Amino acid sequence: MAFLIDESFLPAKLTAPPMNHEQFAAFCAEHSDLRFEINAEGELLVMAPANSKTGARNSWINLQLGAWAEREGRGRVFDSSAGFALPSGALLSPDAAWIAHERIDAIDPANQDSFLRLCPDFLIELRSPSDRLAPLREKMKEWIGNGAQLGWLIDPETRSVEIYRLGRAPEILVDPPSVAGEGPVVGFVLPLGRRLWEPFVR
Repeated sequence: MAFLIDESFLPAKLTAPPMNHEQFAAFCAEHSDLRFEINAEGELLVMAPANSKTGARNSWINLQLGAWAEREGRGRVFDSSAGFALPSGALLSPDAAWIAHERIDAIDPANQDSFLRLCPDFLIELRSPSDRLAPLREKMKEWIGNGAQLGWLIDPETRSVEIYRLGRAPEILVDPPSVAGEGPVVGFVLPLGRRLWEPFVR
C-alpha cells in the first residue's frame, strides 16, 4: 500500500482498508520515513518523524524513566517505537510508557512479539513542533479512557506539563522545575528545566 504524502500536510488522518496487526507492522516497515497510529474509528494517523530537538528531549525522558525503573524493579519501560493495541480498537504509541511486570507476565508469550494488547499504566506524550495540541489532548483522554492510571503531556513550546488522571480534570503545571509521579510510578521524578526545554544548550 505505497503512497506519497507531503510533510507539509502532516500530521494527517486518512481512511485506510482494515489491517490486522501483522499487516499494520508490514505497512509501517514499508514507510519507515513516517510514523503511524490507528485510532478507535480505524482511521490511519500519519505523523512526520521527530525533529532533532524532539528526539533529544525524548531520549532524555526515556533515560530518566528507564533509570528509575531499573532501580525500582517493578516494571518495564517502552519508548516511542512501541505500539499498544487498546481495548477501544486503537493502536497507539506514546513517547514513553511504563507497565508493571505482572501485567506483562500475564500475556501469553506467543503474543509478546506482537503489539501488546494492553494499555500502559503510565505514559508520557511529548509535543513536537508539528503536533497540534487539540488532537494530543484527545489522545491523552483516550489513553486514560482505555485504562492508563496516569499520563503526562509535555509541551516544550509553553514549558508546561498537563497531568491526566482517571475521573479528574487535567492539571496544568507551567514551567515546573520537575514533575513527580504518583500511583503506579510513585517515586519517579522527571527533571525539566533547561535540559528538556533547551536540549542543545550545555
